[in-house]
Amino acid sequence: GGILFFLIGAMTIVEIIDAHEGFSVIIQSIKTKNKKILATIIVIITFFLSALLDNLTTTIVAISIVLKIIQEPRDKIIFASLIVVAANAGGVWSPIGDVTTTMLWMGNQITTGAVVKNTFIASFISVIIPLLALSVKLKGNLTSTAEQGSTVKSSQQSTLFLIAGILALLFVPLFKSITGLPPFMGMLFSMGMIWLLSEIIDKSKDEEERHQTSINHLLKKIDTPSILFFLGILLAVGALSTAGILNNFSNILHGLTSDYKNITMLLGISSSVVDNVPLMAAAQRMYDLNVFATDHPFWLMLAYTTGTGGSLLIIGSAAGVAAMGLTKINFMWYLKHVSFWVLIGYLTGWLLLSMTIGS
Repeated sequence: GGILFFLIGAMTIVEIIDAHEGFSVIIQSIKTKNKKILATIIVIITFFLSALLDNLTTTIVAISIVLKIIQEPRDKIIFASLIVVAANAGGVWSPIGDVTTTMLWMGNQITTGAVVKNTFIASFISVIIPLLALSVKLKGNLTSTAEQGSTVKSSQQSTLFLIAGILALLFVPLFKSITGLPPFMGMLFSMGMIWLLSEIIDKSKDEEERHQTSINHLLKKIDTPSILFFLGILLAVGALSTAGILNNFSNILHGLTSDYKNITMLLGISSSVVDNVPLMAAAQRMYDLNVFATDHPFWLMLAYTTGTGGSLLIIGSAAGVAAMGLTKINFMWYLKHVSFWVLIGYLTGWLLLSMTIGS
């Protein structure tokens, strides 16, 4: 149940940054007009931002930045697809990034140092390949960047909240390693500190402005349905585990292949069809720490495959579904133009991991 509080805390911090227009600081620092360079910048920002925020939030932030800068509908779709791939891969190597990596970290299957050291390069490769393939389709320069400058008057306050929010999120893994307490307590502590900062700074504002940035107002904006969905999944997987169905599933997988490396690859590919959270919850129940110890290559490769495998189909991850809602990405268009390159990137990263840590 701790992970629910973890997500609520993270989402609230992001809402507080957003309410103080912290993300507009990023928009204004982008100056290029060349679409290919812009795509590269956005992908790299998304990749690293998603290591701090959850993928869903990162995708929403990055796409809302892109929609403010780009006019052509086809370019919007290409950018949105790349953002989904980058957001899913960027969270893989960070214990506070992907929910699946967070689940492994909270379950003591991986440690922060090991997951960063071992999966960073593979995740990066899985993004660069689709980026190179798709940026070929982006031609010419941006027509106007008028909106870029005028979107938001960036102030010191926005910068303060962006930096404070990111530091608060980075504090969470540190909190766990110093105190040994569960991560959600660190996240709630960070949330409390940012809330305090917000109250102190906003006390001079008038009533209406204060209401817009008050924690009571922001808590209503949190995506509660996805948190309840998450709770439902964890309960359902718990039921399957108790009924012994997960053991049968792991036996079927072992019937197909006995090599744990191949099992991680199959689980990753199935995470593009099945949501990766129940898949990870199932894997954690199927193979406990007696089978694979903490930081065993199986867990590290599983963090990579379930994180990046969700990008194979647009419906395979929460980030993809959000992108469908924000831009008009069509399932078939993504399958035709993006999925192949994502698969190549996914397999390249997986092979690299097999050769480096799986040997």
